[in-house]
Amino acid sequence: MADGSDSGLPPVAEARMAEIRRSGTWGSSLSTSEFAAIRSTGFEPVGQVLGAAVYNVGYTGGFSCPGAWTGFGRYGAPAVGVTTVSGDGNFNSFGPMVATLYEARRAAIARMSAECVELGGHGVVGVSLTIGAFPTGGLEFKAIGTAVRAPGAALARPFTSDLSGQDFAKLFLDGWMPVGLALGISVGARHDDWLTITQTRWGAGNAEVNGYTDVMTQTRHDAREQLERDVARLGADGVVVSTVTARVRDRDCPAQEGRRDHIVEATLIGTAIARFHASPRAAERPSLAILSLDPQRRQAARVRLGP
Repeated sequence: MADGSDSGLPPVAEARMAEIRRSGTWGSSLSTSEFAAIRSTGFEPVGQVLGAAVYNVGYTGGFSCPGAWTGFGRYGAPAVGVTTVSGDGNFNSFGPMVATLYEARRAAIARMSAECVELGGHGVVGVSLTIGAFPTGGLEFKAIGTAVRAPGAALARPFTSDLSGQDFAKLFLDGWMPVGLALGISVGARHDDWLTITQTRWGAGNAEVNGYTDVMTQTRHDAREQLERDVARLGADGVVVSTVTARVRDRDCPAQEGRRDHIVEATLIGTAIARFHASPRAAERPSLAILSLDPQRRQAARVRLGP
């Protein structure tokens, strides 16, 4: 076990880890059912671990509006706009903002994992990733979970997982192991073109707003692609997605006075998993329940069996 001198943790975190090791006790955010489920796999809790990072998000990108000059309709609005997503990597997208969101979350996860190592843990379960406003400005990115270990086991690096204790046990008993938290983040933008303006008027009736559908679809698609890249980066076989969010806002268009853009931020969070052995249950045949639909036959069978 490391002594904490080269862990890279803040002094207050090193002191807390040392106190937990000296006391021989541990804390956790596990429920009773989660604790029992984790113990059934051979793992045991070693302590609650935390990672945090406060970031100021200044330059976000996306200050231009490529959709504002795609051909004009009435009143100076483009007839049909275009959608840009951060994954495109062009100067019009919100790439710098998304890069910061990744960096801040990964910093919090890495610091939480470092605390897990200090406690001699092999991984962290039940991780909660949160973002909150910092009182003096900026955003606080926080990761908190329960470090666990399997006596006698050895892992090259600790895993992180937002699975509950019960779900962790189900995966483990079926031959799967968490690898790490995978993230997929995308920010998309679309200028309100003439078609969108027309379709959102009161007199348009019940009709699809094609521009809004397009920006939602493309942003979610880009987030899924980023998630797949993160799973590949972790060397996992797949991912169990637990969180899918999409926040929508609008802004004054920076390219056309009096016009609006719509911005969508899509986030996917899940646990990347890898198979470590074939489940013996895969070869088992499922049980088949049979119930007679003849009530007289069921009654005769009860009489023959007796009380």
